[in-house]
Amino acid sequence: MTTESTGTAALRERVRALMPRAKEDLAALVAMRSVADPRQFPPEECARTADFLVRAFTEAGLRDMRRVTTPDGTDAVVGHAPGPEGAPTVLLYCHYDVQPPLDDAAWETPPFELTERDGRWYGRGSADCKGNIAMHLTALRALGGPEGGEFPVHLKFVAEGSEEQGTGGLEQLVPLQPDLFAADTLLICDTGNFARGTTTSLRGLANVVVTVSTLKGAMHSGMFGGPAPDALAALIRMLDSLRDEHGNTAVEGLPGDGVWDGVDYPAEQFRADVGVLDGVSLVGTGSVAEELWARPAVTVLGIDCPPVVGSSAAVQAKVSARVSLRIPPGVDADDAQRALAAHLTSAAPWGARVEVEAESGGQAFRARTDGPAYEALGEALREAYGKDMVQSGQGGSIPLCNVLAAQFPTAEIALIGVEEPGCLIHAPNESVDPSEIEHMALAEALFLRGYARSRVPHG
Repeated sequence: MTTESTGTAALRERVRALMPRAKEDLAALVAMRSVADPRQFPPEECARTADFLVRAFTEAGLRDMRRVTTPDGTDAVVGHAPGPEGAPTVLLYCHYDVQPPLDDAAWETPPFELTERDGRWYGRGSADCKGNIAMHLTALRALGGPEGGEFPVHLKFVAEGSEEQGTGGLEQLVPLQPDLFAADTLLICDTGNFARGTTTSLRGLANVVVTVSTLKGAMHSGMFGGPAPDALAALIRMLDSLRDEHGNTAVEGLPGDGVWDGVDYPAEQFRADVGVLDGVSLVGTGSVAEELWARPAVTVLGIDCPPVVGSSAAVQAKVSARVSLRIPPGVDADDAQRALAAHLTSAAPWGARVEVEAESGGQAFRARTDGPAYEALGEALREAYGKDMVQSGQGGSIPLCNVLAAQFPTAEIALIGVEEPGCLIHAPNESVDPSEIEHMALAEALFLRGYARSRVPHG
């Protein structure tokens, strides 16, 4: 056995031995209801979580751990650790805020109590993104922490406190305090893959709220239904026009023929990952990978109209819908948002009045994959999983990546994490596979050690 493989085996054993502690960390984190919206949960819950990170990462070997208030009023947690002279600098990113639990009744276990079931750990944030926090802690402890001396690279750490709210606090902080973020490589640990590997592209986002008005007020459907223009019927026609007969997104002015040159996503695996019901077809004429990562995708997120229970016999006068448009790299988010608004307006029947309000958006992102960090990461993932690294896209959006890329154009940005499809992030019964935390922690530790041998320091 070579010296390198002996070292890898020893590191693997240290990570495995740390997994009970990783579970303790995650249980403590999940119990903190860190939804960064004071209308839903007390702000003290986010403060408790930030303080936990300060203590935990200090114990793991980082220095000067502290809370930094971002322009949106929330706190990021930052710190650093010096490495050997001449070593490169790596930034470790995650976020500690979580989505609200949504429907408590849909959870099979308490959302804010880490529960083990069928080999998975359940709880809100167990994967997104507190599972990645546990991954970071486990990797740093496996490398030695304060007892093991300095880390193999210079480290910087940033945990965002309002990522799920999309209020942009950390994106605004980057140009104000760039020294907190400057690094040779930035590991954005808030993703996951259907296959073992790294994410190389992220969709952009262009949301709108469309409101349709046809009458001064709702009218009795028995007396006036028929000739009276129904705002809900008009909205249904408008929303239906956003897809063609095959289910392809068909927003006028947006290209719908993109191709994907990365790893394939087998249709049967996708059906299983998503939970498509028997007899229900996938939509779109492209491959799953193309539909996910290379073409626009429209989703109706919600409709404001009378619910079934409590509805009355009335022709609706005014209704609204929230429409999300995910876009691939190469499509400008602002252009896409304007195209979506124009499409909806032009699709309105019967002269219905249409108002379109633009919501927050974000540009798509594509990472460079030809640098030393990706080479070192590929080797680390290969050692951790016993399989070659693959490159895939991710349907979610992380606007911070584009901000960092613009601020630090020579830095490599890599997206990794524990959030595989079975995690059900943002949904009831979110969970994480503990083996993903274990393997990704090992991969991160191997990467930090291997990258140190291959790079000159940040200038």
